[in-house]
Amino acid sequence: MRIGLVGKPNVGKSTTFSALTESTVEIANYPFTTIDPNVGVTFLPADAPCPCQDLRVKKEADGRLESTSDTDDRDGSLCEPRTGSCNGFVRSVPVTLIDVAGLVPGAHDGKGRGNQFLNDLARCDALIQVVDASGATDIEGNPVGPGACNPVDEHSFLVEELTMWIHGILDTGWNRGVRRVQAEGEKGLVLYLHSQLTGIGASESMVNAAIAAFNIECPDPGLAWEWDSATLKVLSHQLRRAIFPLCVAANKADEALDGAWDALQSQVEAEGGILLPTSADSELALRRASQAGFIHYPAGAKSFTLTEAGEANLNDAQRKGLTALSNRLERLGGTGLVELVSRIVRERLDRIVAYPVQDEGHWTDGDGRILPDALLVGRGTTAKGLAYAVHSDLGDGFIRAVDARTGRVIGAEHELGDNDVVKIVAKT
Repeated sequence: MRIGLVGKPNVGKSTTFSALTESTVEIANYPFTTIDPNVGVTFLPADAPCPCQDLRVKKEADGRLESTSDTDDRDGSLCEPRTGSCNGFVRSVPVTLIDVAGLVPGAHDGKGRGNQFLNDLARCDALIQVVDASGATDIEGNPVGPGACNPVDEHSFLVEELTMWIHGILDTGWNRGVRRVQAEGEKGLVLYLHSQLTGIGASESMVNAAIAAFNIECPDPGLAWEWDSATLKVLSHQLRRAIFPLCVAANKADEALDGAWDALQSQVEAEGGILLPTSADSELALRRASQAGFIHYPAGAKSFTLTEAGEANLNDAQRKGLTALSNRLERLGGTGLVELVSRIVRERLDRIVAYPVQDEGHWTDGDGRILPDALLVGRGTTAKGLAYAVHSDLGDGFIRAVDARTGRVIGAEHELGDNDVVKIVAKT
């Protein structure tokens, strides 16, 4: 699963990416700091406690394991994650983030990085538009001072660029498309649109949803082969909404005036999106202080505490900076970044967590590691679908699966639930 970070230049996309992935990228106060897309992984806390909690309870009840001690630095967790971590039975799950170059008006006509920017988004399952909630940069990302740019305008131009990008894809082969509509009716329209847009992630269900919304907005559009450019643009807008639902990080919220993003929030939520105020600078500073050992800060938390090292080694300037960060967290209710990505994964993409294992009795892989993998999969994913998510060879050779919690054999079409532990049996 991949989530793209998009928006005009110089709004904090690279800072957001660096904070969430804890990786080093170039961050600077000028447009097009990012030229080629950065790709990294962020980790989100799973909703349900890690299954290793149930494993611990079972082992303790059987007398095979001592109770958790006060000196256990993982607070009872038993699993051995291949990626991410698990502490106190809070398992982190990986999500791929893509930070693409800033988009400027006219990109669909080749301005800025033009269609290369748009093509970078084609493999994304969802988009986060990072908006300068403080309004301190103009529409092309140049610093102009707080309040000079309206966040609504910033959002609207991105919507327009994505819509016109899709419009251009449709327009290129529209004559061929209308011939199919003449021959097959609305079914032909669905199949044509799907074939044209499958390369940017469109599914047939997305196309159907877009056409339904189009028919409401244009109840009597006339014959498809007579549609003008304006009608085709309305269809392109509905396709954009279905394929690329935009969620918004109202960044630099700590520098914005009260109510600065209220109008934008109403607009985004009216389209089914999510907007949260964020402070990427704060999240990045907190993670760096945590990496240095000065504070205890679970990613995305609403507060932090000083460690012993922090109490002993911080100078006055550093203490003052952390006090300012603490006040900012209290005022904003957190930095917003982890919460936003989590809500997109759960609410917009409707993902659940599944734990594939090789040994259904001990919940281990072939090397004896307990619950090494936690995979985000779509709700409704089948046992065979999970096999493909692990490796295509497992999917191709699928024989059956086992629910490791109950020991019950489950078939290929069995739909998984959140927090399931599953053994895949396949031909090798």
